[in-house]
Amino acid sequence: MVEGAATRSLESHSHETHSHEHSHETHSHELVRGPVGARARVGAGKYVTINYTLRTNGAIRHIRSAVWGDEPLEYLHGGGRLLPALERALEGKAEGEHLVVTLPPEDAYGERDKALQQRVPAEEFGGVDQVEAGMCFLAHSEDGQRVENVMITEVNEESGYVIVDTNHPLAGMTLEFDVTVVAVREAPATGGCGKA
Repeated sequence: MVEGAATRSLESHSHETHSHEHSHETHSHELVRGPVGARARVGAGKYVTINYTLRTNGAIRHIRSAVWGDEPLEYLHGGGRLLPALERALEGKAEGEHLVVTLPPEDAYGERDKALQQRVPAEEFGGVDQVEAGMCFLAHSEDGQRVENVMITEVNEESGYVIVDTNHPLAGMTLEFDVTVVAVREAPATGGCGKA
């Protein structure tokens, strides 16, 4: 009932403005559309949901889209889950907004570092029938404290050695993100003892 009264009030106000000067029509228009058009904006501490396509050199590397049945990516803005340059590009964007962000290597995963490549005996990959370039493995760091992703970039069957690379697979590449902001919401407030 209150909703209907508010609608009639706006409608009658709208009809009244037709008999007044043009500036009143504009003012009335702004009052009616302002709250309706307000969309949540991306900012520090907000939960943001996005769909995106990642391309390198024009080739699609990854898609996170409802078109393919994927759940959108949700992250806490400012929480460090995304590349910092991508977070900066998303700052202030509104729900429903679409943007394309191009990140050079220095703003993404850096340039390829030759020091992160090493020559290893192929027998280190025991249990694998055929070791080939492009294969990825999990390996322990020399100190045994970390597990790292390594990619075989070269196989020399004559010498029995392979070149493994611990650079990020996207290091040295310019990344193009095609992003749509699906939703922006406030982080839940927590009270004492972890209650929301």
